[in-house]
Amino acid sequence: MFRASAADGEITGVHPDRNDANPSPVLGNIPGSVRHRSRIAGPAVRRGWLENGPGPCDLRGNDEFVAVSWDELTDLLATELRRVVDTFGNEAIYGGSYGWASAGRFHHAQSQVHRFLNCLGGYTRSVDSYSTGATSVIMPHVVGAHWKMFSRSTSWDVIAANTDLLVAFGGVPVKNTSINHGGTSNHPTQDALTALRARGGKIVTISPLRDDMTGAATWLAPIPGSDVAVMLGLAHVLATENLHDTAFLDTYCTGYDRFERYLLGHSDGIPKSAAWASGISGLAEQTIVDLAREMASHRTLVTVTWSLQRVKSGEQAPWMGLTLASMLGQIGIPGGGFGHGYGSMNEPGLAPVPYPLPTLPQGINPVSTFVPVAAVSDMLLHPGDECRYNGRRLTYPDIKLVHWAGGNPFHHHQDIGRLRRALARPDTIVVHDPYWTPMAKHADIVVPSTTSLERSDISCTRNDPLLVAMHPAVPRFADARDDYDTFAAVAEKLGVAEEFTEGRTSGEWLRHLYRQWQGYLASAGVTTPTFDDFWVDGSFRMSTEDGLTLLGDYRKDPVAAPLRTPSGKIEIFSEVVDGFGYDDCVGHPAWYEPDEWLNGERAEAFPLHLIANQPRTRLHGQLDHGATSQASKVQGREPIRLHPAVAGAYGVADGDVVRVFNDRGSCLAGVVVDDGMLERVVQLSTGAWYDPEDPSDTASMCKHGNPNVLTADVGASSLSHGCTGQHVLVQIERYDGELPPITAFDPPTIVTRTRIG
Repeated sequence: MFRASAADGEITGVHPDRNDANPSPVLGNIPGSVRHRSRIAGPAVRRGWLENGPGPCDLRGNDEFVAVSWDELTDLLATELRRVVDTFGNEAIYGGSYGWASAGRFHHAQSQVHRFLNCLGGYTRSVDSYSTGATSVIMPHVVGAHWKMFSRSTSWDVIAANTDLLVAFGGVPVKNTSINHGGTSNHPTQDALTALRARGGKIVTISPLRDDMTGAATWLAPIPGSDVAVMLGLAHVLATENLHDTAFLDTYCTGYDRFERYLLGHSDGIPKSAAWASGISGLAEQTIVDLAREMASHRTLVTVTWSLQRVKSGEQAPWMGLTLASMLGQIGIPGGGFGHGYGSMNEPGLAPVPYPLPTLPQGINPVSTFVPVAAVSDMLLHPGDECRYNGRRLTYPDIKLVHWAGGNPFHHHQDIGRLRRALARPDTIVVHDPYWTPMAKHADIVVPSTTSLERSDISCTRNDPLLVAMHPAVPRFADARDDYDTFAAVAEKLGVAEEFTEGRTSGEWLRHLYRQWQGYLASAGVTTPTFDDFWVDGSFRMSTEDGLTLLGDYRKDPVAAPLRTPSGKIEIFSEVVDGFGYDDCVGHPAWYEPDEWLNGERAEAFPLHLIANQPRTRLHGQLDHGATSQASKVQGREPIRLHPAVAGAYGVADGDVVRVFNDRGSCLAGVVVDDGMLERVVQLSTGAWYDPEDPSDTASMCKHGNPNVLTADVGASSLSHGCTGQHVLVQIERYDGELPPITAFDPPTIVTRTRIG
């Protein structure tokens, strides 16, 4: 949350909330963003689509656009939506719209497009997320919900005051806590970690990247992808040395006996000992033994970042982390137990608001068809094929129209070459966006949207006390419009305007949502200001549920507060999951050898393990052209960090450019030499806007450094089909040729009707 200074229609400065302990450096990307050359100035339609009509086309991403009027654009969009619905049915529309589109509660792009499509009779939807695709499927089986891991996690103040030993798988990357959906007014993570240390607490960070934890900590650097093996080795020590809490396991858990047979090797002949884990992870056997004993003798919090489940078999890390914490018997005790997602965003560890938030109703989607969000390319490429998902067999629909508002899958999705081939299949792609992102360049109908800096809205999130009045900081850019106004105009032409708008302008909607929110607080006895007073004051501070301990109510009384699992308990062994019969996800946490890791055969051809983590200089790909993001670039390319030994072996140094490649694709990246990582690990953040050297070639090298030209488009398992884009094996070589110019932020060629005859 911030205040903005502006002049001549542009943001000139941002000022964080005065109570923010550690303001986000990402705010530095906002000045200069409104009138950047990558803004979409007006409605546009891809020339080939306009001249030839709807249909599959491999020119997307490599075609001119034609400037059209708003009236023509809304006519074209309404006509195409009606054609698809009447000819193929609403299932043929994919309402993708996945991503961080807006901080506002009303102008939230996904809510707007989903509400609009529901007024037309529905759409094929996506489920789960790229961030937590595996977690969101496995955790309901294990603890009855997954959102509780984040929104009702143990508070940072409780951790700082009570935790003696924090064992953090994946670390606690403070860089990611810059961000929370809906806006965030405070960033307490760093101060909490400092307070824990000052009290005498110890931190062990287990990650191939040292800077996944800032400040003093014991750093253990396992081979990437081996975290579950390390957890099993720790659990084996607890079990064989009788350090596990059998009373807790008997009272609060079910299925530990089935898991223990696997752990001790009784079921498969392989004891998951510290020695076994050492051989897989590269950590010393004694290090694993000593850590297990230390965990059993202290108030210990076991945490797992989201990054650990964005891999093949991603369900296993959070499941095994929770099992390890259950064996310690400290779940529900202040400062002990389990946490998931600390350092993944600025939500875990923050106190939740005990009231519903203002929310734009999306209506009811009559279409039951859905796909896991990470299966979008599979869906588009293989209509009619089946997908196994969480005990079901889904049939991919035949999508004719993709309607996208908010989000950029060229950041989120794996194997961009395959994604581009998939995007060539629908008849029509519609994209609402303020900027000429890669997704907008692959659209047929481009709708120029305003940014949150150009409109009125209300901001809040479920783990922050401030409800904020968002005033426009600058006028609308060029011919951009709010998505609400666009959808209202199209709805009018399709005869559903009253259903979509309910007779309200956007300003009237804000008052309506505020009054609805007032009702929630009034029922709790809380007095709130009038909307007009709130709008002038700028914010209202709500109460929060401070001092939370994850599953504390369950620990206190498991009968009165059972979990929403079949047993009402923590399911270390899940009869439901086991009953699905998946060979890649059995009924208890287990070790599955990764496809892409340094101990596998694939490493003979591609000997470096690339970690495609989140950037420290922006949110995903947002405002990649901003000053903070651009300052991190090396010769205009996304930086790739190399260990000094790797840099020496390949004959490169700081500031050089390398070609990073495997059998899926290649990209250029700028070298930063850093000893803070395991030797054969390289790190290249996601989010550099995709910039192909030859836009006509789906296998073309990305000049800018997007690692998703390299990642495999495969699901985590038959259970979740979650995103696996965190890890990939690669090779590098020094790039000595003339560097191609960066064109990622340049608009496509836009012509007028006069110029095309």
